[in-house]
Amino acid sequence: MRVQRVLFAVLPLAVCVAGASFAPRAAAQNASNIQGPVRLTLDQAIQLALQHNHALLAARTTIQQSKAEEITANLRPNPVLLGDALFVPFFQPSDMNSDFLNTSSEFDLGVSYLFERGKKRQHRLRAAQDQTAVTEAQVADNERTVTFQVASQFIAVQLAESALNLAEQDLKDFQNTVNISQERYRAGDISEDDLLKMKLQLLQFQTDASQAQLAKVQALNDLRQLLGYDSVPADYDVAGALEYQPIKGNLEDFQAKALATRPDLRAAQRSVTAAQSQYELAKAQGKKDVTAQMNYTHVSAANTASIFGQIQIPIFDRNQGEIARANYAIAQAQQQKQATSNQVLTDVRDAYESVQSNNQVIQLYQSGYLDESKQDLDISEYAYRRGAASLLDFLDAERSYRTTELGYRQALASYLTAVEQLREAVGSRSLP
Repeated sequence: MRVQRVLFAVLPLAVCVAGASFAPRAAAQNASNIQGPVRLTLDQAIQLALQHNHALLAARTTIQQSKAEEITANLRPNPVLLGDALFVPFFQPSDMNSDFLNTSSEFDLGVSYLFERGKKRQHRLRAAQDQTAVTEAQVADNERTVTFQVASQFIAVQLAESALNLAEQDLKDFQNTVNISQERYRAGDISEDDLLKMKLQLLQFQTDASQAQLAKVQALNDLRQLLGYDSVPADYDVAGALEYQPIKGNLEDFQAKALATRPDLRAAQRSVTAAQSQYELAKAQGKKDVTAQMNYTHVSAANTASIFGQIQIPIFDRNQGEIARANYAIAQAQQQKQATSNQVLTDVRDAYESVQSNNQVIQLYQSGYLDESKQDLDISEYAYRRGAASLLDFLDAERSYRTTELGYRQALASYLTAVEQLREAVGSRSLP
């Protein structure tokens, strides 16, 4: 009975432990069984590009290279070991004995070291660190560029997908119209010429659908190249459709944030600091270094020590040319910083005006042209099916509807691209 009680007490615990260990395995197995195409949002695509874009990864190695230059700049000179043996009777082997070597030969052993003056090592390190800061800002600017490229290509994929959906829907609707026209032809309501025109027009719809499919595949391939070819599977797709995103804010706010966040401007500002560091290093290089040497000498049975020192007399070479060049380089960096600042303001203004212009086009489409083109098509199709309108009128209404719908999608894509260009000009995806 005691054994049974123990078994009844232990059995539920064992079942719970087994169930707990089985649950993760079952969840993992169920997760592995869930398969489907990968669909990426814009934010996910940007993160993938920042992690896997090969050009960007290559640019980031320049930061590591610059940090390695800091190690080199901070190194001290190596001491030099000296030695010599003088008056050794190599050509009189009979004199090669300890007495002769002790009394007539000379042996020297010394150590020399270069003492850098003017804090050259500290200035070299400071210059290398400032150059690393410039490199980091330049890499950040590369990331800004890659982000804009990914966003623009992502919108191109969305436009291709939207155009494909429109082409497929138009093809389906027009196919139904062709089927109805065949029935009307059999009933004698329309002529054979009208039916042939309808079938020939169907070829245009089929061609449009095929071209739209190709455009989407090519857009996805180009986006995959930006993301990192191996970072996504071949059958991936994008998530989300073209949607209007109103942008609020004024030009002055955008420009102010751009001046505070643009990495290329930050790189230009840091270049001024780096140029100043190079100038200080050039002045330090003008200070001549001291070489000190200590020798131990054994000669004439005596052990002696010698101390030497040497320094260049800066009469002619005081590094004047490099100091002057570095001073002019500071002026150059300052001018480049001002030019970059002006370019930032110009980029923001151009992008802002582009957003405003494209937004006006969107408003025109949304003010009624889209609805009017659809209503015109519905009326023409209804009248044509009942013999109250000619085939040419119907085909013209169909062509106007397709042109208007496709034009709206292209205008929407242009507007969204202009918004992304504004984000790139500001240097941040979060606009004020």
